[in-house]
Amino acid sequence: MNKNFRLRQWQEEAIQKCLNWFIEENIDKRFLINAAPGTGKTICACSISKKLFELNKIKRVIVIAPRSEIVNQWSEEFRTITNRTMLKITSEKEDLGLDLCSTWSSVQNSINLYKNICKNHPTLIICDEHHHAAIQAVWGESADKAFEFAKYVIVLTGTPIRSDGNKPIWFSYSLDGKKLEHPSNGSYVLDYGKAVDLKYCRPIFFHRHEGKFSIKLKENDDSIKISGTEKIESTKLDSAIRKSLDFYTLARSPQYCSDGKTPDLNSYQSTMIDWGIEKLNEARYRLPNAGGLVIAPNIVVAEYMAKIIKMKTKNEVVLVHSKKNNSENLINAFRHSNKDWIVSVAMISEGVDIKRLRVLIYLPNSQTELFFRQAMGRVVRSVGAEDDSRAYVIMPTHKIFEEYARRVESEMSSVIKDLDYQKIKKKKCPKCEKECNLSAKICDFCNFEFTQNSSLIKKKNLDFELTLEKALRMGGIARQMDITENEVLDSEKNYSKIRKEILESGDARMIEALKIFPDESLIKLKNLLNKIT
Repeated sequence: MNKNFRLRQWQEEAIQKCLNWFIEENIDKRFLINAAPGTGKTICACSISKKLFELNKIKRVIVIAPRSEIVNQWSEEFRTITNRTMLKITSEKEDLGLDLCSTWSSVQNSINLYKNICKNHPTLIICDEHHHAAIQAVWGESADKAFEFAKYVIVLTGTPIRSDGNKPIWFSYSLDGKKLEHPSNGSYVLDYGKAVDLKYCRPIFFHRHEGKFSIKLKENDDSIKISGTEKIESTKLDSAIRKSLDFYTLARSPQYCSDGKTPDLNSYQSTMIDWGIEKLNEARYRLPNAGGLVIAPNIVVAEYMAKIIKMKTKNEVVLVHSKKNNSENLINAFRHSNKDWIVSVAMISEGVDIKRLRVLIYLPNSQTELFFRQAMGRVVRSVGAEDDSRAYVIMPTHKIFEEYARRVESEMSSVIKDLDYQKIKKKKCPKCEKECNLSAKICDFCNFEFTQNSSLIKKKNLDFELTLEKALRMGGIARQMDITENEVLDSEKNYSKIRKEILESGDARMIEALKIFPDESLIKLKNLLNKIT
């Protein structure tokens, strides 16, 4: 471990409590660390591993994480703290005597390998984002078989309760599934509010982005008004179209100029981006290299949002999604750069550590609280003890999201919540890090020339008029589905296989459907067919 590396107080407490649970009490082989996203669970678990190696209690460590990018992060952190090499595996291989790291989805391909390692060597299993291992789900069943003979298990989570009510393996839950009943001596809990008070995480503030869509059905008809708090009652529309024209669907539906290619800079999404740019400028007063993240519902919307940001900022935008072969490298490059924005489709929603992110524009398909909190965790990570920046989420006015936001806000102390109303008075120079007046054009200490930012926010009534055809172009009946978080992940994993099977089938109608159906639509279709077969 780096000699200058210092653990946080909560990490030291959790390490001691875990070692006491494993070695002294020796009641149960599983220890739970339930800490808010961004507090440093990875470092804590790696440090526990190091202690167990030093005490000669284990010979091997196996880490299971949700995504390939997070697996890479684990390998780096593990080596830094333990000075041991961790091998990333995707399918069953011979045992090379190394510590291993794999995604949850890959466990089922290596069950025998893991089982034999656990049988032959005292092994610590670290389960990252444990909510993925739901009982009866394929991943949960695979993990249960693979790690049956593990000596110790450390479970890491920031969201132990799944939104769908399913219960992850290995722990006891209340009958309603809303409360974890693991012994307190075998757990360490650090909620988001306490993490903010201790300055492990940055306080987060939510901008509910309002708007009203006016849908003109026919040239001579009156428009139907749709806002985030109202339901369409019009008898002029059948139920399927009413469902396709709900506010949140329209909030995720790109709008273009008459050429059908150029993004409309007067669209609802464009005004969200205005707010995002404004908040990123504010964040950069206190964290000069702060970055912004857009979570989009699909690749089409991601490309659309990236184009708008580029048009407004004149800067290149990093775009990552499952169909880009170099997405992991792009994420890593963004992490270590000073670039403003990264746009993602479900690739930076949980576990991915980019500490300089401070602004989130939130437009996902998933509407679960689990996904909401994981996404929020991307922008609250502190970069150090001197970090006094603030984090911001720009999200559509949407009842479900507002409920989640209120619960997060209720966890923060009144002193922290009051920060949202206090204007930032000074800005840090990105070169010498000295404090300067907000109006300063040049740093008084090192002569650094500050970038002058002009406000993009227009104070006007956010009323967006659309024709029915335009409203249905992206938010149409075929696209309006209740996509779950698991289906989004499933589409990333299996879409290429399904596409390959369809192309090889030679069925012209199915091949044509590939041009119409987005990734998650095919996964939804697959799941529906599974129910009737």
